[in-house]
Amino acid sequence: MDVLSDVINSISAGRPHCRRVTHRVPFGQWFPAAAGAGFHLVLRGSCVLVMADGTVSPLHTGDIVLLPAGTAHGLADSPETPMSRNAPKGEDTSTGDGEVTGLLCGAYLFDQPRPHPLLDDLPDVMRFPARIGRHPSLNAAVGLLAQEAESPAQGSGAAVPALLDLVLLYLLRAWFDERHEGTARGWAAALHDPAVTAALDALHGEPARPWTVADLGRRAGLSRAAFARRFTSTVGQPPLTYLTGWRMILAARLLREPGASLRGVAADVGYTSEFTFAHAFKREYGVPPGEYRRAHRAGGGAAG
Repeated sequence: MDVLSDVINSISAGRPHCRRVTHRVPFGQWFPAAAGAGFHLVLRGSCVLVMADGTVSPLHTGDIVLLPAGTAHGLADSPETPMSRNAPKGEDTSTGDGEVTGLLCGAYLFDQPRPHPLLDDLPDVMRFPARIGRHPSLNAAVGLLAQEAESPAQGSGAAVPALLDLVLLYLLRAWFDERHEGTARGWAAALHDPAVTAALDALHGEPARPWTVADLGRRAGLSRAAFARRFTSTVGQPPLTYLTGWRMILAARLLREPGASLRGVAADVGYTSEFTFAHAFKREYGVPPGEYRRAHRAGGGAAG
């Protein structure tokens, strides 16, 4: 499993969903903050994205916007149009008689109180203008998703969630690729640095292994000291600090699974002692792993 795939799998909860919405000018719809990522694809026409601080961004046919932290926002034909705070009851929410704007609106559900640090590098709003040929894989996936949403057929119930997952992956890949083309720092640099990527792949491939910095340096083809400097400067954490954090993210995911035992989870993330594992987990999440597991099995909210 590569890093980006691992990160997406570690934070995803339930099935992503989307709906096709048609508006006629004038229109305004407010989307409250949510525990997940929201996205909008403009299928037809144009609109403006309005943030709570008053920031306005125009959107046109083919544009995509992703809000990875589920930040509150609105969509309207104009910044001056009042926003409805009631959820649309159908696909056609027309209240006016002006030009038509068609949207594909959706959400990815996240269930991770301590998200992977890669997500900390993402802004509240990621806008992807329609550019033919710029990201052919993303364009192809978006085209298929739009087709399934506009003309549902047998199998669409399975196709749409799969395509939504694919679109999220391509959006994140496109974002980090574009950041790398400029002055790459942070995860944009890490995901394009062969030495750092080799070490990350090793950590994600065998998280329970008792890694040392020297081991990881050999995987990266660098001396221990050179590797430690390079990893820390790009990822933002020393290698073994990152490993501990990734182990705790994995542990939280495993503890939410039915039948998970504390001993088994501890072993799966590299701890031979349940006590040591419990101490590390409580330091990260604020509660012991047993309490965290009970809260999630009872359908409670994220602990910590």
